[in-house]
Amino acid sequence: MKAYDTLSQALEDLKDQGYTYDFNLEEKQLGCEKLNKNFAPKDFKVVGSYRFEGMSNPDDNSVIYVIETASGEKGTLVDAYGTYADSLSLEMAQRLRMDRHPDHIG
Repeated sequence: MKAYDTLSQALEDLKDQGYTYDFNLEEKQLGCEKLNKNFAPKDFKVVGSYRFEGMSNPDDNSVIYVIETASGEKGTLVDAYGTYADSLSLEMAQRLRMDRHPDHIG
């Protein structure tokens, strides 16, 4: 996997690789406003992730999930470490955890 210095650098490069949609994390699914669609855990996979740690403030920690849907849409989900962990269904939490270590992206 590629290494990135900043969150914005990673998002820009992933966009250039075709990961153009922005996904939103919901309790039991991912949403995409631009597509006006929702994706159940069985309908997407996490093909990569990148963690970024805030230099001056631990609250600035975030992760980018690189996502591909079963219907072919590709995009990213940006989340602060653990922000939504308590509000996710078990199936969603497992989906985000189980696919985090791919061999390669782009």
